[in-house]
Amino acid sequence: MTDDDSPSDCSLLVIVVDTNPNQRYIIEDPKVLTNCLDAVIAFANSHLMQKSKNQLAVIGCHFHKSEYLYPSPGKPLDVRQIDGQYELFTLVEKTIKSRLVNLIKSQPQEDKPGESLLAGALAMALCYIGRIRRQLAPGVRMSSRILIVTGSSDTAAQYINYMNVFFTAQKQQVLIDVCSLDKHLSLLQQGCDITGGLYLKVPSLEGLLQYLLWVFLPEAYERKALVLPGGGRVDYRAACFCHREPVSIGYVCSLCLSVFCKFSPICTTCHTVFKIGGPPIKPKKKKLKV
Repeated sequence: MTDDDSPSDCSLLVIVVDTNPNQRYIIEDPKVLTNCLDAVIAFANSHLMQKSKNQLAVIGCHFHKSEYLYPSPGKPLDVRQIDGQYELFTLVEKTIKSRLVNLIKSQPQEDKPGESLLAGALAMALCYIGRIRRQLAPGVRMSSRILIVTGSSDTAAQYINYMNVFFTAQKQQVLIDVCSLDKHLSLLQQGCDITGGLYLKVPSLEGLLQYLLWVFLPEAYERKALVLPGGGRVDYRAACFCHREPVSIGYVCSLCLSVFCKFSPICTTCHTVFKIGGPPIKPKKKKLKV
C-alpha cells in the first residue's frame, strides 16, 4: 500500500452547509431545511463514531457571511447526557442548531437574499484544516476532506475565487466532495474532479441521509474498493462574467483573467482599458527604377 491507499491515524471532515434562504427547496417549504440539517448532523456524528480521534467542523454559509457552527469559537455548551446518548453527539447537535439560529437572525432584514458565499466558506475550511494540521503531534497522519451541501446555483461572480480554492485544496491534498440538493453544479463538479472528490446530485431530499452515509462517509482509501455513483462527464468550460453562461471560445482579460463572451474595450471586473488596434497598414511597394 502507498500512503494514499493506507488508512490514516485520524480524519478531519469539514462540512459546509448552505443555509441561504434563496434556495428553491427552502422557498417552497422552509421546514425542509430542518430535515436536511438533521441528516447532516446524523452524518457528522457517524463520522465521529468511526474513530475516536476523528475531528469535525461545520461551517454555515449564508448570503451575508459564513461562520463556524461547530466547534463553537467561544465557550462550549454545557450539555448533559440525554436518553443514553453519547455526550459528544449531543454537543454537536445542540451547538450546530443554536449557532445556526444566531446566524439566521444576524442577516440584514432590509437586504434581499443574494448569492451564497460558498467560495469564502471553502477558504475558511482550508484555513481550519491548515491550523489543525500544524497542531498535530509529530508522526501523526491525518486525512482531510471538505463536504459541500448546497441547493444554490452556480455563480460566475465567484469563478476566480473558486479556482483559487480548488487548486489550493489540490496542493494541500484535501478532497472536496459536493452534494447538490437541487441543480447540477458544473463549477463545483470541476472542483471535485480537480481534487479527487465525489460529486452527487441527490435525486430526492427524503433519502438525503442514506446518500450521505453511502457515498460520502467512506474515506478516500475505502472508496477505491466500493462501487460509487460516477460524476459523469465534467464540463470544463468557463462561465462568462457578463451573462454567466458557459462559453467554449471567449475573450479573457490579461490582467484579472475575467472571461467574456463578447469583446469589450473596458474590463467590467478590474476596469482595465484596452487599446483597440486599427487594421494593419500594408507597406507601400517601391517603384523599381528602369
